[in-house]
Amino acid sequence: MNKGSRWLIAGGILSLAAALLHLACIAFGASWFRFFGAPEPLIVSYENGAMGLVWMTIAIAAILAIWAAYAFSGAGIFQRLPLLKTGLVTIASIYLLRGAFLIPALIKAPYPRHEFDIWSSAIVLALGIAYAIGTWRAWPDLRLTPEQA
Repeated sequence: MNKGSRWLIAGGILSLAAALLHLACIAFGASWFRFFGAPEPLIVSYENGAMGLVWMTIAIAAILAIWAAYAFSGAGIFQRLPLLKTGLVTIASIYLLRGAFLIPALIKAPYPRHEFDIWSSAIVLALGIAYAIGTWRAWPDLRLTPEQA
């Protein structure tokens, strides 16, 4: 464990929860996809038997699960993953950039499509902050190779 562990563990748990919610959309169907903001044309296609939305959702869930693994690795819970520092900085940056959509969502131009845009952006911004602070606080320990730890 390191100084950033709590932040990274929180980010990892939230990323894993997001991955599971994506999989729940597949399990519970179109109403869940709608609630969580999937584009309507993809939902209609899904309702007509196309698998594109399912495969996209599985891919997103897999990416989120990998991001959780990187958070847990940075926290010292999992073994050190390849390119750990680069991965954590990249993940934090992606979450923060996506979370930045909160600003136009709050001023309502060109957003929001609906309230989902506001709260999803706020959640993703919180994830980005957790990864960024955790990575920053853990940075000295992330330089260590497994042999040095």
